Amino acid sequence: MGTKKSVSVLGLGRMGSALATALVDEGYDVTVWNRTPKTLPGTRSVATPEEAFETDVVVTCLSTYDVQQPLLSKNIKTLVNLTSGTPDQARAAAEWAWQNGIEYVDGVIMAVPQQIGTKQARILYSGQPEHHVLEAFGEPVHVGEDAGLAALYDLALLGIMWSTFAGYLQAQALVQTAGITPRQFTPMATDWLATVGTFLPEMGEQTAHQNYETDVSALDINVEGLRLLTRANEEQDLDVTVPQALHDLFRRAQRNGHGAHSIASVIEEIRK
Repeated sequence: MGTKKSVSVLGLGRMGSALATALVDEGYDVTVWNRTPKTLPGTRSVATPEEAFETDVVVTCLSTYDVQQPLLSKNIKTLVNLTSGTPDQARAAAEWAWQNGIEYVDGVIMAVPQQIGTKQARILYSGQPEHHVLEAFGEPVHVGEDAGLAALYDLALLGIMWSTFAGYLQAQALVQTAGITPRQFTPMATDWLATVGTFLPEMGEQTAHQNYETDVSALDINVEGLRLLTRANEEQDLDVTVPQALHDLFRRAQRNGHGAHSIASVIEEIRK
């Protein structure tokens, strides 16, 4: 094996610091830059981004693209972009890199900072098929050459997470009105989520083929269930934003002819 490349990390928040530390642990020559000067053991801190661009690879882990873009330079050799954004923002960054002869990898980190450097950290990336330094951070998974795909996967998966958390918190608020504790309720919730997860492959196939016939649970039944859930929360003087929004979405699908179809048919309303 040859000498490992020199790497710069721009952005030393919790995640950026974890990335830089993982690179040091893997034996890379690591340079770091942060808007507010910060030092990390084993790294060389520089005062300007331009000094960081002297390395073989530049890793950016900044808060937004608006923060990242003004910092970038044509002097970068390889840019590994781990800044969160939309697919279109990633594609625009990739186009800028291509026009300036810069090798580009766009990635997203499906982990918390404490998991960086372990197999628990999954790094989804798109663009160039080579993952460069990503193995230092966790398990790299290439999702395609379209630079926007990593961000697309990221936001899709986070959308599931946020929706799940919102549903769980709504459920906790509801059961706690009867004195049921999280310790009592949460085991049932986790078991139920595991069961619900088994429905997803078939649901996904239905959305792919737009065939929503079902002999299990028609949308009509679920619209009524969401009406009852919303009413129960109202009776307990709880906020009903989450169940009401779901009821309204499902109800639109019902009104548009999907009452006898499966829940998967709701995607036709979302696609609109």
